[in-house]
Amino acid sequence: MTATQVQVRAPGKINLALHVGPPRSDGYHPLATLFQAVSLYEDVLARPADEITLELRGRGTDLPTDAGNLAVRAAALLRETGGVDRGVHLTVTKQVPVAGGMAGGSADAAATLLACDQLWGTGLSREELAELAAELGADVPFALTGMSAMGVGRGDLLTPVMSRGTYHWVLAVQDEGLSTPHVFRTFDALAGHTVPSAAGPGSDVAGPGGAGDLAGPGGAGPRVDPGLLAALLSADPLVLAKHLSNDLQEAALDLRPELGDVLAAADRAGALAAVVSGSGPTVAALALDGPHAVSVAGVMRAAEVATEVLTVTGPVPGARVLEHVQGRR
Repeated sequence: MTATQVQVRAPGKINLALHVGPPRSDGYHPLATLFQAVSLYEDVLARPADEITLELRGRGTDLPTDAGNLAVRAAALLRETGGVDRGVHLTVTKQVPVAGGMAGGSADAAATLLACDQLWGTGLSREELAELAAELGADVPFALTGMSAMGVGRGDLLTPVMSRGTYHWVLAVQDEGLSTPHVFRTFDALAGHTVPSAAGPGSDVAGPGGAGDLAGPGGAGPRVDPGLLAALLSADPLVLAKHLSNDLQEAALDLRPELGDVLAAADRAGALAAVVSGSGPTVAALALDGPHAVSVAGVMRAAEVATEVLTVTGPVPGARVLEHVQGRR
């Protein structure tokens, strides 16, 4: 008996806080962030095939389906690591906005790692999958773990964070995404940072970070406000609302001034607080509870400041198997 079909679901994320340090000598930015996984998902269906192929459904059907796609790279990395000589056909159904600061591509990669591990029987532990995830991108390890976690370095060095209660969010989604490297370049320009001329490809974004980037006692890098960690333990959205922050928000607003209208609409709608998620342009507005989220979403839709307005909850679990079908081959 062997697996003939595996379906895995992985969540998108929002950043409750995102703090960015100046570029280091290698051009990379140390980060400190607080992730929360939310109930907007990417589904990956994996079936046996001779080669690695990809089919996209839902959002982002114009995205590349070759090695330029993170899901394809995830499958190739696992195949090489596990010494597998088979392929896989991946069907990815996307709900997370593309280039929206919610790590949809990272969720695809995380779900693909888990789905192919099950399909091929490579038998890797979650810790081993997380190591591969970190090779693929800074946000991929969190899509595996989900819930709430603090990330430092590139955001891939994760520490689970205790969180009580369920938080209700209204997401204002735009049809045109923002380039993460472009946002980081604008962040540096606005802050007056000098990016080293020797910085290599990819240095526009957060780069490798070690323990020195975690600003504990005596640490010099950015850090997550302890008040935010306490707020998550309180299970009180009114407390959490006081601690939402994003160092990249000014850069996102500089590139897309209309996001200011989105934040203003959230305020008029009665949201407890609103923040640009990650590098944007998705805006996450915090509500008191489910009915309040529906009310805030209705007002924001009427304001016509976003292509789409969604309601989600968090935190939710990371990548998990929904279906594992076995049969004889």
